Amino acid sequence: MLRFIVRVLINALALWVAAWLLPGIELGAEASSEVSGNGTVTSVVSYLFVGLVFGLVNALVRPVVSLLSLPLTIITLGLFTIIINAGMLMLTSWLTSLTPIDFVVDDFFWTAILGAIIISLVSLVAGTIAGTRR
Repeated sequence: MLRFIVRVLINALALWVAAWLLPGIELGAEASSEVSGNGTVTSVVSYLFVGLVFGLVNALVRPVVSLLSLPLTIITLGLFTIIINAGMLMLTSWLTSLTPIDFVVDDFFWTAILGAIIISLVSLVAGTIAGTRR
């Protein structure tokens, strides 16, 4: 259970870094949180929720997509996994648009692909530091 909580925290951190670096990724709840007094708390909880959704998408959908796209991943020597990660980011964006916390990724080609690379790198470093990577 502790490992799951750490993974959600790492996902939230990675999503925050991607949103901080890329102008096309943003959290829609930030606009309403600036009006209230505790905008930082709202923003942190929002990123934790999006990190949870992103973790569930990666745990449930990504293995199926990776298995189905295995021949294409082999042909591209693994580079297609960046496209898969970008697709998981876009799926997270779509799923959170159905909730009050709206995580927006505006474009697939540049924003989602660069966001997927940033999220992968931050997750790798944070997971290594936290000891959740083997």
